Amino acid sequence: MIYAARHSHLLVCYRGSRQPVFLSHLAAWQLYRRDWNDLIGKLQRVSVVAVTAIGDEYLNPKPHQLGPEPVDIWRSLGGLEGIRRMRRNARILIALAAYAQRWNFTESVIVKERMRQDAVHLQRATLQVILRTVFRTSRDAGVPPGRGVFYLHDSVEAYHLMTKRLLVLYRTSHAGLYPRLAEVLGDSIPLRVAKARS
Repeated sequence: MIYAARHSHLLVCYRGSRQPVFLSHLAAWQLYRRDWNDLIGKLQRVSVVAVTAIGDEYLNPKPHQLGPEPVDIWRSLGGLEGIRRMRRNARILIALAAYAQRWNFTESVIVKERMRQDAVHLQRATLQVILRTVFRTSRDAGVPPGRGVFYLHDSVEAYHLMTKRLLVLYRTSHAGLYPRLAEVLGDSIPLRVAKARS
């Protein structure tokens, strides 16, 4: 109870991790009723640099798979706040996929369900990052210790996959809305340009 009082967000995370289908219940239902522009407006900024660097490596492995330094990913994300933003955005991304059912029902249903599974992975991984950061024995700020680094990678990879699924769905089915969505999610921005914007 003490931990719940001091870290109320962890209580919500924990309960959510035991009930992966919570995304399809009341909170998601309320999001599904919103206008498209309202949904886009609720998306919180997440670093394009960090998500692209880790996500592309995950989807397209290259030789010498060391990737960016964990500390660079952590800083680029904005630390714990960036992790929380990915968690919050996950429900909105799924709602945007559900919105596409209005003009592309069959594909949107499939994409939405796949994104739900990605979101479960995201929620579990980000929960581990949050726990290992908040309850660390060291008071030094920075990358979560131990296996927290791998959970950090998992978090970004799952989020990247969700955004890619959504962008492809819109690119192939609604040319009018895609540019705005791509702008918000930072799709097709060269890494050097993304770094300049972050």
